[in-house]
Amino acid sequence: MRVLLITGKGGVGKTTVAAATAVRAADGGRRTLVMSTDPAHSLADAFELDFGDQPTVVTPRLSAQQIDSQRRLEDSWGAVRNHLTELFDWSGLKGVEAEELTVFPGMDEIFALATVRDHVRSGAYDTLVVDCAPTAETLRLLSLPEVLSWYMEKIFPVGRRVARVVRPMINLVTSMPLIGDDKVFEAVASFYERLDGVREILSDPDITSARLVMTPERMVISEARRTFTYLGLFGYAVDVAVVNRVLPDTVTDAYFKRWHEIQDEHLATIDEGFAGVAVRRLRLFDEEMVGIDKLRLVGEELFADDDPTSHFSTGRPFRVEDDGDQVVLVIGVPFAATGDVDVLRHADELFVTVGSYRRSLMLPDSLKRREVRRAQLVSGELRVTFGLD
Repeated sequence: MRVLLITGKGGVGKTTVAAATAVRAADGGRRTLVMSTDPAHSLADAFELDFGDQPTVVTPRLSAQQIDSQRRLEDSWGAVRNHLTELFDWSGLKGVEAEELTVFPGMDEIFALATVRDHVRSGAYDTLVVDCAPTAETLRLLSLPEVLSWYMEKIFPVGRRVARVVRPMINLVTSMPLIGDDKVFEAVASFYERLDGVREILSDPDITSARLVMTPERMVISEARRTFTYLGLFGYAVDVAVVNRVLPDTVTDAYFKRWHEIQDEHLATIDEGFAGVAVRRLRLFDEEMVGIDKLRLVGEELFADDDPTSHFSTGRPFRVEDDGDQVVLVIGVPFAATGDVDVLRHADELFVTVGSYRRSLMLPDSLKRREVRRAQLVSGELRVTFGLD
């Protein structure tokens, strides 16, 4: 079983890459489902077909689905939302503003991603290709089940019993809407159950790989590197970085000379910033690549003779360990000698030089406010310690 998460900044062509990957996998004989969790769906447009919330057959071995995340959110969160709306209404906040505050950012995509778990457990497919929303930072929220597990095991049953006892007494002294029955508690339990096991699947590198799509533009690359950092920080393996819309060498018009020079600079930055990850390039096509025949062409150019479901990279960019009040960033640098390693921090970036090899990492928010205390080379790993002033 393989799950491929395709993500990237909006407008870089991630939906096209996801669709082309799925077509290539299906052509290779794998039972494949490509599904969109992006609230602004464009997957059906890429295939020039019409499909919705349920899997629709595209070819004998390929199905496609555009998740109705709002409906799934309603199923698992509706009772909680209604209670919160009543509470906000009691406090004086009414109408659309109150309803908007009852749903937290990213929740709709989390419930859409929970559908991945259902498909994995069903055994109906060999490959799931997920066209994610334009940012992968929502994946950080999938750590929520781990945080909630302690609460659900220790506090939730007690709170449910206590609410039944104190509710009648509190109703005598306040008009504030309280949980009137078990529906809200059942909704919270459903919320936890829906997410339980999702992160276990998505963070298993044997099953799931994330693939970043970008164009050779400064702001897009910065966003992709930031996403790369967060994916690594929260345990998601990235095995491919796809650089889309690269000007082909056949474009020799003088007007594009400077564009070639700029792209060459950006491509060098990508090779440096995504070291250890397979970097694949897609040329800028001279037409819109929609429809299954053109998507097949994109897949052929992207993967050549390779199986699109392969593990193209197996390493992790780094890991983070707690050491008392300090945090240690651990980066694998096998075969490096002490004199070959140099570490430099500039703003939000950490530059690591090993001999003639240089690597840069965008620091996650949790490390931006900390200072580098020391860097040590231990058994093929560079351990960079961060502390607070």
